[in-house]
Amino acid sequence: MIKNFFKTFLLYELVKGMALTGRYFFARKITVQFPEEKTPQSFRFRGLHAQRRYANGEERCIGCKLCEAVCPALAINIEIAEREDGTRRTTRYDIDLLKCIFCGFCEESCPVDAIVETRVLEYHGEKRSDLYYTKTMLLAMGDKHEAQIAKDRAADAKYR
Repeated sequence: MIKNFFKTFLLYELVKGMALTGRYFFARKITVQFPEEKTPQSFRFRGLHAQRRYANGEERCIGCKLCEAVCPALAINIEIAEREDGTRRTTRYDIDLLKCIFCGFCEESCPVDAIVETRVLEYHGEKRSDLYYTKTMLLAMGDKHEAQIAKDRAADAKYR
């Protein structure tokens, strides 16, 4: 009882809390100043989607619709057409990023490595329609980040 009185009178909890604060006040800071500093990312990071092309410039997607079938969020919509040479290609390939859960199933199911998820995590939309990526937007994203995508694919192949 007397012990509790002195703890209350001398503000023991406050002193104990200030000691803890003092210990961490002089410790090395680990905060990352985000826009200027970037944290390292894994080559398996799943960010914004992109479609890849072959070296000759032709799109890789063969219109098999496996990515659309495997998508648990139903975020992918594909329409295909047959070309003169008998091959199928997509006429429409849309991804609704508001529905997408970035699970990577579309990337894993693609037999020709056409749809990939890049390391891009800094994107935004001011309207809902800004987060609805069409085929041309996905191909442009793939063209822009092809060097990093190829590097990540090579690193991933090393671990499989």
